[in-house]
Amino acid sequence: MKKKLVGLIGILLLMTILNACSNYKFKPDIEYEVNDFTATNHRGEEVSLDKLKGKPWLAMFIFTNCTTICQPMTFNMTTIQEELEKRGVEDYNIVGFSVDPATDTPEVLSEYLSHYTIADESKWNLLTNYDQKWIEQFALNSFKSLVKMPEEGDQVIHGSTFYLVDEKGVAVKSYTGYSDSADGVPSETIAIDMETLIKERLDK
Repeated sequence: MKKKLVGLIGILLLMTILNACSNYKFKPDIEYEVNDFTATNHRGEEVSLDKLKGKPWLAMFIFTNCTTICQPMTFNMTTIQEELEKRGVEDYNIVGFSVDPATDTPEVLSEYLSHYTIADESKWNLLTNYDQKWIEQFALNSFKSLVKMPEEGDQVIHGSTFYLVDEKGVAVKSYTGYSDSADGVPSETIAIDMETLIKERLDK
């Protein structure tokens, strides 16, 4: 009798969890309208805000000469893409804005990305072909994020946040993109949010 009761409780708990997952609603926690831009990706292709519209995308700020957080951030983004692939999510892009555009040519960005194992490289756009003043203002105005080239040295000051941008070009979620803790970056949560955002858009 006890075994049957335990089994029944287990089934009820599982049904509750599954129901909660199926009823998950996407809730924005920020609302930053991304400014118009046109840049060049690591494949030498033109990428603009207008071209990205219609699909949600994940944004980050990195640079190839970074000696601290950029490589872990890029690796974490590949982990998020693996989660998206597991869930069968396809309608999205990943955008990395270089905060050192004078150094990061498309060729340099392409070489940088080649060192990572990537599930689908076609969805990645590491961007450059703008000046330092522009990216500093763009990051502040579009994502409320600090980007600053120091007076001495080449280590650009920038944040470690990942942003989820909806299909209209509005940043609606922000997440930790780098953490000393192994479970500090919410890869699965980001993938679920992306999946939910896409499904809600399709249901409208």
